[in-house]
Amino acid sequence: MGLFSKKKEETKPCRCGGTRASRSMVESEPSKAAGVKVLGTGCARCNALEGAVRSALEELGMDPTIDHVTDFSQIAAYGVMSTPALVVDGKVVSYGKVLSKDEAKALIQKANG
Repeated sequence: MGLFSKKKEETKPCRCGGTRASRSMVESEPSKAAGVKVLGTGCARCNALEGAVRSALEELGMDPTIDHVTDFSQIAAYGVMSTPALVVDGKVVSYGKVLSKDEAKALIQKANG
């Protein structure tokens, strides 16, 4: 009975002669790339979190580059419904509150091992 068997990923021929996998849910999930992201609409609270995180990164001697994600569909893809949120290396470490510099620093250190 094939009700509970895994569905094989369908491949289609590509114009270049190779094959490509059909578009799946994995492609629509948020990028899990290393780095720090602030999720929020761009309000004062989100900007305050970004400032605190930037200060924490500089204090830790890390790259102070922060991606600020404002698109609600991308924010929702992380499972966040309350902003601002902080994402470190693809993992949501805080949401719904503005962190102080010290709180952000502790979360970033913990996430980096």
